[in-house]
Amino acid sequence: MQMRKLALSMLLIGMSGTVAHAADEAKAADAQKAEASADTLQKIKSSGVIVVGHRESSVPFSYYDNSQKVVGYSQDYSNQIVDAVKKQLNMPNLQVKMLPITSQNRIPLLQNGTFDFECGSTTNNAERQQQAAFSNSIFVVGTRLLVKKGGDIKDFKDLAGKPVVVTSGTTSEILLNKLNEKDNMKMRIISAKDHGDSFRTLESGRAVAFMMDDALLAGERAKAKKPDQWEIVGTPQSHEAYGCMLRKNDPAFKKLMDETIAKAQTSGEAAKWFERWFNQPIPPKNMNMNFALSDDMKALFKAPNDQIAK
Repeated sequence: MQMRKLALSMLLIGMSGTVAHAADEAKAADAQKAEASADTLQKIKSSGVIVVGHRESSVPFSYYDNSQKVVGYSQDYSNQIVDAVKKQLNMPNLQVKMLPITSQNRIPLLQNGTFDFECGSTTNNAERQQQAAFSNSIFVVGTRLLVKKGGDIKDFKDLAGKPVVVTSGTTSEILLNKLNEKDNMKMRIISAKDHGDSFRTLESGRAVAFMMDDALLAGERAKAKKPDQWEIVGTPQSHEAYGCMLRKNDPAFKKLMDETIAKAQTSGEAAKWFERWFNQPIPPKNMNMNFALSDDMKALFKAPNDQIAK
C-alpha cells in the first residue's frame, strides 16, 4: 500500500512539474509573439496617447531648459516624428506624454511598453540591436576624453594608474573597461549615473578625465563655470552613430521614423537644427558649444541610413 502511495505521489509531482513547465513555455511563447507583432502605431491609435522617452541632461541632444521643457537637437527629431504620427493616424489632438529615461533603464522601459520611442544620444550597435530597433541615424560621434586644459593627459595612454569617470550604461563604459583590461592600465574607473554627474566628478578632481562621445563632452564643457579651462583630447576609440530607438519587429513605425528623419536631413532642415544647437547660444545659460559639422555628418545628411558606424 505504501509503495502504491509513493508511486502515486511521484506521478503527481511529475505531472505538476510538467504542467508548470508547460505554463512557463506558454508565457515565453506569448512574450515572443508580442515582440514579433509589435505595432506601435496601433497601440497609439487605441490609447490616444504617444509616450516619448527623453534624456534629462544630454546637452545639446535632449535635456531640460530653464522652464523644464525638453529641448535639443534630438528632441527636434522627436517632435517631427510625433507630428508625422498625428498626420498618419489623422489624430491632430493626440496626447503626447514625455517620460524621462536614463542610460540604464531606457531599453527595459522600451521593451515593456512604458514608452514608444526615444531620440536622445543612444548608440546603434550590434549588441543593442538584439534588444531594440533603430531608426536612420541622427548623429555620428567619436569617443574621446574631456580633461583639464594644460594638464598631463593628452591621450588614452596617459590614463594608466589614474581615476577616470564614465557614464554608467554607455558604450564608452564598455570600451573603457575593455581598454583597461587589454592593456593592463590599472585605471580606477568611476561609473556615474549621468553625464552631469560624470562632469562634476571630473570638476571636483575625483577623476582626471571623463570619457564619452565628443559631442556630449562639448556639451558638458559648455555648461562648466569656466569652459576655457577644459579641452577634448585623445584618439577616438570608436565612431558611433546615434539613432532613435523603437521596439523590434515594427516595420510600419520604423518606416515612418526613417522617412521623417530622411526628409529632415535631405531638405536641409536638420542642418539648421545642428547650427542652432551646436553653434549658437542655447539654454539654459546661453552657452555655445562651438562644435563644427563633421564630414561624417555631412555624408549622413546627404545619404540618410541606419548603418552602424565603425
